[in-house]
Amino acid sequence: MSKDSMKSNRRPIVVRRGLGETVEKPKNFKETWGKLIVYCKKYVPMVVFALIMAALGTTLQILGPNMIGQLTDEIMVGLPALADGAPIVGAIDFAAVGRIGTILIFFYSSSVITNFLQGYVLATVTQKVSKNMRTGISQKINKLPLKYFDKVAYGDILSRVTNDVDTIGSTLNQSIGSLVTSAVMFIGSGVMMFYNNWLMALTAIVTSLVGFVLMSFIMKKSQKHFARQQKDLGVVNGYIEEIFSGHTIVKAYNGGKKSKAVFDGINEDLYDSGWKSQFMSGIMMPLMMFIGNLSYVAVCVVGAALALNGYITFGVIAAFMIYIRLFTQPLAQLAQAFQNLQRTAAASERVFEFFEEQELDDESHKSMRYESVRGDIEFRGVRFGYVPERTIIHDFSANVKAGQKIAIVGPTGAGKTTIVNLLMRFYELESGEILLDDIPTSSVTRENVHSQFCMVLQDTWLFEGSVKENIVYCKEGVSDEQVVEVCKVVGLHHFIKTLPNGYDTVLGDKASLSQGQKQLITIARAMLQDTPMLILDEATSSVDTRTEHLVQAAMDKLTAGRTSFVIAHRLSTIKNADLILVLKDGDIIESGTHKELLQQDAFYADLYNSQFELAG
Repeated sequence: MSKDSMKSNRRPIVVRRGLGETVEKPKNFKETWGKLIVYCKKYVPMVVFALIMAALGTTLQILGPNMIGQLTDEIMVGLPALADGAPIVGAIDFAAVGRIGTILIFFYSSSVITNFLQGYVLATVTQKVSKNMRTGISQKINKLPLKYFDKVAYGDILSRVTNDVDTIGSTLNQSIGSLVTSAVMFIGSGVMMFYNNWLMALTAIVTSLVGFVLMSFIMKKSQKHFARQQKDLGVVNGYIEEIFSGHTIVKAYNGGKKSKAVFDGINEDLYDSGWKSQFMSGIMMPLMMFIGNLSYVAVCVVGAALALNGYITFGVIAAFMIYIRLFTQPLAQLAQAFQNLQRTAAASERVFEFFEEQELDDESHKSMRYESVRGDIEFRGVRFGYVPERTIIHDFSANVKAGQKIAIVGPTGAGKTTIVNLLMRFYELESGEILLDDIPTSSVTRENVHSQFCMVLQDTWLFEGSVKENIVYCKEGVSDEQVVEVCKVVGLHHFIKTLPNGYDTVLGDKASLSQGQKQLITIARAMLQDTPMLILDEATSSVDTRTEHLVQAAMDKLTAGRTSFVIAHRLSTIKNADLILVLKDGDIIESGTHKELLQQDAFYADLYNSQFELAG
């Protein structure tokens, strides 16, 4: 199986019910949160400060109803006197009322300030964590071997960068503070209710126990649905990215109905997991409202009986009416916070799974570097397979002299692209070695190996930027004159001058350029790199015959004095190669010049002649 065929067979990691596939169970909730806390450890002091502010502000709110009860009692004391026609000044102690009112204003004002500080600090921390995660994923991508991307859909990775990180950031911001304030509110209001009257407090707690039991049951059942929702969201993103990137092929082969059917299936999975998770999350609030109203009724009945018998004052009942709301409301908030924490755990699991993927071996200890490379290359008994159980290259050996132009030909799946991938150390060998100037490529860093080559691939890649920026890409110290010169060599200068802003015209991957024009830009990019060695993988396959002659002439100039490897299906373009290696099933079956191979009248000759027969 060739690299290309593996790419074509790549599919998003789909987790669907009813198709023989199972949903992976989420990891331990505490384990995932432990990883998240360790990841955020440098922000712990800020989070602790925010939580202290949240707890302080909530405590001040809890003390408020008790003061309101005292205020009510002060007013109630004066009401009988007012009813008997007593002077207003003597009936109500306005000094006491003013003192209590001032304390209430201080409590509630301070609560607003502390809540503001808590919100500001948590918002800052969560955004920094989200930024660090996105940066970490970006850095991780550069450390992962290419084989990882052979098995994972790009859309799934994008989902981790966007959806999962955003979920972590938003829920941390909303839930951590809410969890603390709700817990303090719940415990504090319970303590204050016992402080005022233990019998009414027990009445409120007993009626709220029903809410606790239901909340625990729902939370236990909902975690798996939140995990499925995050996984299904990644599947949907992966499939959309795959289909949209091949939208032209889908249209050309009338694959719209099939694509829609597959999308409907995975979208239905997302709907199912999303509906269940959101439904369980949504029923918390009405459930807690019911428990709260039930507590109101129970407390009112018990409080009225106690007040009639003189056990409590009316101010206690007034305070309890507020405390009941403060006691039951946190139940819904706690439930919502725990639901969000579960959602965060599911998203964190996917992010940390990505962080824990095996990276490329650390090469910081390698001090050897290529300097002034001549370009002598030797393959010694190279063996390789993209998967352990399927070997692609069996025993590849070849010698290439500096400055030679080596053509690699063979049928599809023979391992042509694999050879150059191994040469550039995109993949590691199973056995054997590749030497550059008598130094094994495994003895130096990958970056140093990459810097010795420039590549022109069959698939063009342009990014959002000007024509000049696309050509110069990562090359420092390049003048405008140098850019113009390489464009003239490849026959691109005239076309660029016809663009609206010339070399400053902004392009992108979806720029309105022909495939041949895009290829010429990538060829100019390679020429500008001016590396000792060159790899051309079907570089002229996307251009017309006339342009091919221009490009071929430019390539002849480019390859002069450089060791170059050319992969080509058009055998007419490699007649001037110094050495042609004919591959079949991962092994060299023939080698020689074009003339020598034709004289052998074997596989290469049949392959070459068949192209003219097909053309005829």
